[in-house]
Amino acid sequence: MRDFDSLSQKEILALAVSLEEEDERIYSDFSESLRENFPGTAQVFEEMRQEEIGHRRRLIELYKQKFGEHIPLIRRQDVRGFVHRKPIWLNTPLRLEQIRAQVSTLEVETRRFYERAAARAQDAGIRQLLDDLAAEEATHVQRAAELEKTELKPEVREEEDKAKRRLFVLQIVQPGLAGLMDGSVSTLAPVFAAAFATKNTWDAFAVGLAASLGAGISMGFAEALSDDGSLTGRGTPWIRGLITGSMTALGGIGHTLPYLMHNFNYATTVAILVVIIELAVITWVRHRFMDTPPLSAAMQVALGGALVFITGILIGNA
Repeated sequence: MRDFDSLSQKEILALAVSLEEEDERIYSDFSESLRENFPGTAQVFEEMRQEEIGHRRRLIELYKQKFGEHIPLIRRQDVRGFVHRKPIWLNTPLRLEQIRAQVSTLEVETRRFYERAAARAQDAGIRQLLDDLAAEEATHVQRAAELEKTELKPEVREEEDKAKRRLFVLQIVQPGLAGLMDGSVSTLAPVFAAAFATKNTWDAFAVGLAASLGAGISMGFAEALSDDGSLTGRGTPWIRGLITGSMTALGGIGHTLPYLMHNFNYATTVAILVVIIELAVITWVRHRFMDTPPLSAAMQVALGGALVFITGILIGNA
């Protein structure tokens, strides 16, 4: 790698051309990844891509005037001081907020490059262009805000908000809800069966903890391996698996923790209250995010929980 201060004016211009080409491709990737769900924002990034193309053309024209036709390939990874960027195609899917944050970081870094490059330039024409590009990069965040006002009209914003909600439900709520329901309901039988069979709170806690963690691991792997999200839009597999597994374990541990108390009757009473709270949370989530009527959601969850609860008690007393 070369130090930035060791670069000649010719090499600085060649590096600038490479940076603008990379930024243009990044904006293109952002635009394409958002086009289906956020067409208005995708258009904003397309406009910014066109601006980067204009910058590159101006740099190439000046380079040809000063140094001829051949432009050596000098990349950001060849020069010390640049922030390492993970390739976009290895870092998908990105949330809208992540993309906007990356754009802000990208513009700041490019502006600083032009400011340093202009300070080192000895040729008046090169210095002028680099100063101009530094100023334009400094206004890109403001330009992006202006484009959003132009392109993201109220009806477009409303559609994008709906799309964000759909993605949130698909990638976060559904895996979490599936895990919480499985953990809260499926572990009822072993926990209460062990509790009523042994009348020993520690035995009930040990069984409940094992059942909760085992179910969490199993559900996590099952969700992660179900699909890679490329066709369903359900997001990154390992994130879904982590959410599902964590919520499964949490759902089971919730009504297991009361059995750390030594008094069996108190522990069981608290565990039952925790189960009621868990089922109420599941009902609220289904109503809030899955558009399930509250009475219907409550009846479905309560029926399933009651059947598993009774099964555990009957087996424990057998």
